[in-house]
Amino acid sequence: MTRATGNSERTRASTAGQIKPAALADLAAGLHGDPFSLLGPHEGWVRVLVPGASAVAVVGSDGTRTPLPDLGLGLYSGEAPDARPGTPRSYRLAIQWPGMEQITADPYAFSPLLPDEALRALSAGDWRAARHWLGATLDEVDGVRGLRCAVWAPNARRVAVVGDFNSWDGRRHGMRLRHAAGVWEIFIPDVTAGARYKFAVTGATGQTVLKADPMARRAETPPATASIVDDPTPYPWTDDEWTQSRSARQAPDAPISIYEVHAGSWLAPDGAQCVWDQLADKLPAYARAMGFSHVELMPVMEYPFGGSWGYQPLGLFAPSARFGPPAAFARFVDHCHAAGVGVILDWVPAHFPDDPHGLARFDGTALYEYDDPREGYHPDWHSLVYNLGRTEVKAFMIASAMHWVDQFHIDGLRVDAVASMLYRDYSRKPGEWIPNRHGGRENLEAVAFLRELNSTLRETAPGVIAVAEESTAWPGVTSPVEQDGLGFHYKWNMGWMHDTLRYMGEDPVHRKFHHHDITFSMVYAYSERFLLPLSHDEVVHGKGSLLNKMPGDRASKLANLRAYLAFMWAHPGKKLLFMGGEIAQPSEWDHDTPLDWNLLDDPAHQGVQRLVADLNRLYRESPALHERDADPAGFSWAVVDDADNSVVAFLRAGTASLMLAVSNFTPVPRRAYRIGVPLAGRWSETLNTDAGCYGGSGQGNLGTAHTVGVAVHGHSQALSLTLPPLSTLFFTHEG
Repeated sequence: MTRATGNSERTRASTAGQIKPAALADLAAGLHGDPFSLLGPHEGWVRVLVPGASAVAVVGSDGTRTPLPDLGLGLYSGEAPDARPGTPRSYRLAIQWPGMEQITADPYAFSPLLPDEALRALSAGDWRAARHWLGATLDEVDGVRGLRCAVWAPNARRVAVVGDFNSWDGRRHGMRLRHAAGVWEIFIPDVTAGARYKFAVTGATGQTVLKADPMARRAETPPATASIVDDPTPYPWTDDEWTQSRSARQAPDAPISIYEVHAGSWLAPDGAQCVWDQLADKLPAYARAMGFSHVELMPVMEYPFGGSWGYQPLGLFAPSARFGPPAAFARFVDHCHAAGVGVILDWVPAHFPDDPHGLARFDGTALYEYDDPREGYHPDWHSLVYNLGRTEVKAFMIASAMHWVDQFHIDGLRVDAVASMLYRDYSRKPGEWIPNRHGGRENLEAVAFLRELNSTLRETAPGVIAVAEESTAWPGVTSPVEQDGLGFHYKWNMGWMHDTLRYMGEDPVHRKFHHHDITFSMVYAYSERFLLPLSHDEVVHGKGSLLNKMPGDRASKLANLRAYLAFMWAHPGKKLLFMGGEIAQPSEWDHDTPLDWNLLDDPAHQGVQRLVADLNRLYRESPALHERDADPAGFSWAVVDDADNSVVAFLRAGTASLMLAVSNFTPVPRRAYRIGVPLAGRWSETLNTDAGCYGGSGQGNLGTAHTVGVAVHGHSQALSLTLPPLSTLFFTHEG
């Protein structure tokens, strides 16, 4: 059926159908910066750019087909009186490809996608707007299902979406620029989950670079670099009971013991099963059996270089495809929660790599990074520094943090390399950095970002924790934002780690000269809410394993390690141990090599594993060891100055319990060693790292000790103890 057209209508249509040759050439070449001004419906005329098609017809709502004349170069243009802008369902396009016909809505018939209030929110740095409106999301618009795409690239000349759905042809789906926010947008009908895509971004110089979607929820497995349209079907979570109890489980008075894991090397990969499903079958149950309250995963956000272990990520919204699809990661977290184990993710807002498909000079300019290399280049990691002073970048980063909390129910973020964010002169020589507006070295933009991040977490996700890896004496890392603090819940105690590992590395005969290294941490133990980390950083790059940091022969190394681990669990502060430490793995960690679980065929390694499990059990069951981790009233020295014997002893107090921890860091047994205690009576030997079940010599106090009326260490009664060689003992007062 055809429709009669009056003279005036034909005149308007003819005028509307005209197109300047230069504009035609730009469209055909994929250079036109505003394809919506020419393509789609315009005053009774339709223009379509489909290079490679042999014919195009407009299909009216009544089924009538109107062939469009072929202008060459993939452009089809003709009268279509029923086609009107903003009414994509008023017609369809019938596109004839070699061997098939495609019936689809016209992507250039859709009205602008982002409402004006969303544009204003994006410009103002609203993370909710960034998370909802940016990226590529399967959606339904005006009754048509497809892919809603939006990307922030304010300085680009042109942006197009390329992917499996358009043969990666950058001419096909040029986007509309919303000038108010510098956001480009388009709706592409009929795209389904699993399709690969990128943004073809033409910068100010005219160079076009294919960029992965900064907001992609899924990505190809490296070394491939495309983004993937994710299935938006929500995961059916079963962890309500866990999430309702999370706040109490992660509070300062809770027993928090974290098992740090690299997902790719905890077990040998099974090619027949995705890594997340393999881990879900084993890791939560193992962590629970070992008594850990949490697992902490080294970064799982998509990253291009495997050797970075994820600490140079480019996909801040996508679980790495190395380990499986996003739904499998959600399933892993759900399994952890079902086992009573929390999940903390390492998260990297400090820097990003300069891979060409990533964020670097995203729209041809320094968009996500500082332009000046004195601010925007990180000399330690040869990476780029986020310009957190830009509201859009800050919104992008906070949207990423909240994505993992909301989408994957994670229980905490361990924020990497905080010190590098706080100081403008971090790892820079004089003249290689730019002072802040006050002339100082503090990065005021990063400080403001961290405060906003932590305030957002507290307000939006109560109970989710933020942990700072911060290696300096920056004040108030865990103080409230309202008190000019950074607002973190916990801070890694890097000083404790360095001092105590240095002490343990000394031959016992020399330890008396380094006694301050084992005691100094208590000078500042309550300046922050601390977490004691023995992390992956201490067992790589030639540093050796925990076991091989210990001096002596094999038996001495094992005894030293057992004594050190028990000292750590007795010391104030939450705990973190990297995988392999619990089985005394002798080799340094290699991200390409799984843990050597065969070590557990050796009773000595079994003994260390059993000790860690018992330490976690005691830590969890003994309020004295965790209730006052952040309260000075929970600690007092019993023996602090016995450098000659390399003995330290201290009391840990809960609201209704008292425990004594004693460490002998020499291979010489100490007999009848007197320690003053505040309470008389029976003290049970709750744990002894020299016990035979842990691989020790079996020396000790036969399970109990009683006070004698001898004044020592400021108390009127004392315990007379046998201290086995290279050991730590716990005693609990029982009245």
